[in-house]
Amino acid sequence: MNYDAIAMWSQVVSSIAFLFVLAWLWVRFVQPAVVAAQEANNRSIAEGERHRDEAKAKLDELRAGIGDAQRDADLIRKRGEDAAKLEYDAAVADAKESGERTLRNARGELDRALAGARERLRQDLVVKAFSLARGDAERGMDPAVNERLLSGFVASLEADRG
Repeated sequence: MNYDAIAMWSQVVSSIAFLFVLAWLWVRFVQPAVVAAQEANNRSIAEGERHRDEAKAKLDELRAGIGDAQRDADLIRKRGEDAAKLEYDAAVADAKESGERTLRNARGELDRALAGARERLRQDLVVKAFSLARGDAERGMDPAVNERLLSGFVASLEADRG
């Protein structure tokens, strides 16, 4: 028997057995750990991608919200400007109406004051005319002529008034 051949085949068989044990250990212990780590890593990547997609969707939603808010702000600004213009126009119209009313009232007061002044002037003239006529009548007329002139003058005044 050839011990060298047995030793060599023993080495070959033990190497093959070692490789089988090594493969069995790999499949039994290392590969499940590697597969679990890979699955955990894939789940982590999938979770990260899901978070990224949610963040992108939320960002798109927020951008749309910013556009809506900008349109709302523009509408509010426009409404404010319109309301301010309407209020300004109303205030100007009120001030103009008040000024015109005050002017009409002042004109009425002026007309009343002029009418009152004319009436006082007329009364003063009548009093002076009566006193002048009385003075002239007393100096150069007899009482019958004086009475006739006074009656005619009073009648003419009443005719002017009426």
